[in-house]
Amino acid sequence: MSETPEVDFDVIVIGAGVAGCVSAHELAKAGRSVLLVERGPEPGAKNLSGGVFYCRVMEQVFPSFADAAPVERVITRNCLSFLNRSSFVNLDYADERLAEPVNAVSVLRARLDAWLAEQCEQAGVMLMAGIKVDRLLVEDGRVMGIGAGEDELRCHVVVAADGVNSFISRDAGFRAKDPPNHLAVGVKSVIGLDRGVLEDRFNLEGDQGAAYAVVGDCTKGVGGGGFMYTNRESVSIGVVLRLDDLARSGHSAAGLHDHFVDHRFIAPFLKGGELLEYGAHLVAEGGQAMVRDLVRPGLVVVGEAAGLALNTGLTVRGMDLAAGSALAAAEAVEAALAAGDCSAASLDRYRRNLAASFVGRDMATYRRAPAFLEGRRMFNDYGPLLADVFHGLYDLDLKPRRHLLKTAREALKAAPVGLTDLMADGWKALRAL
Repeated sequence: MSETPEVDFDVIVIGAGVAGCVSAHELAKAGRSVLLVERGPEPGAKNLSGGVFYCRVMEQVFPSFADAAPVERVITRNCLSFLNRSSFVNLDYADERLAEPVNAVSVLRARLDAWLAEQCEQAGVMLMAGIKVDRLLVEDGRVMGIGAGEDELRCHVVVAADGVNSFISRDAGFRAKDPPNHLAVGVKSVIGLDRGVLEDRFNLEGDQGAAYAVVGDCTKGVGGGGFMYTNRESVSIGVVLRLDDLARSGHSAAGLHDHFVDHRFIAPFLKGGELLEYGAHLVAEGGQAMVRDLVRPGLVVVGEAAGLALNTGLTVRGMDLAAGSALAAAEAVEAALAAGDCSAASLDRYRRNLAASFVGRDMATYRRAPAFLEGRRMFNDYGPLLADVFHGLYDLDLKPRRHLLKTAREALKAAPVGLTDLMADGWKALRAL
């Protein structure tokens, strides 16, 4: 910057979620004046419950994060489940190594975001909640601050961390309207259960937690899947439904959520529970294809506002990518401020940081995952096929037993999936995952 404009803050961060809080915290730690603006009445107030947070990245920001933050449970069991009308096939993976060091935790965002905002304020960030930013201040092609109603605040750099529906990204021309196959609707309930009952039903001890990723009859074949994970005294459960496939199906999102929760193999987990929370929100499903420009003069975009979310079918990730992008952005913004140059060329250091980080590398590694997960056989055919194979192994009807390979061949013959389909999907899975 040839002339340093008069500003109210060095940096204004829009959105007090994980990405916004980490960005604000790191820049305040570096000695910058930072304003954190949150639309909700308080951080976390407008977030729908929470999720599974692959949280090792947070140790770089808050040492001993899993002990200090208000997390629910440490996820040590991961279950990949194929749910059919009359059968349930589980791949159940439990491992003590996931607990030390902590790999993932379940969180309730109303609690987590409030705690993150507190850490920001302790680091010197000014928090303003209940403020809806409705425009960017732009002069000569450069972002100079934000506007909210009649109020305007100026800064050197704006960090947009306002989520998947990011008005700021659209206003800046980063993102056009996303195609329906890049978006999904998530419908979630939080069911309260006595802690002892919950631990018995999910075979847990202490602060251990379990996470289920479910495909098949949970969505009646609609692209997407079900999820279920344990909190301390509640279970978060719901469905994520790809918008294009949901529209074609004629089903309602709420109806499919209720179908999953009431399913004969799922309902026993929740029996006697109390509905604590229910809601829906939009989810980014396009993977790397949703990540476009990240930088404008005086502006960077982080987290889901930048399209940073990954669903591989095995894991659903957003919060860790948000935190990683915030770290990459904070370093670039601090360097730009130190140099007195907040041009796009200077801030482009963020894009390079991101590409070199685990965030950029993982987005590239799993770039084929969204297309693979659009395959209809994954949601309709493979669950019943697996169940037929296992039925052939366990249904001891006094007939001579057949070798496993022959049992699998017989099941495949009766299935709508051909050997060529199976091999093609297997190859796609290897390339995508």
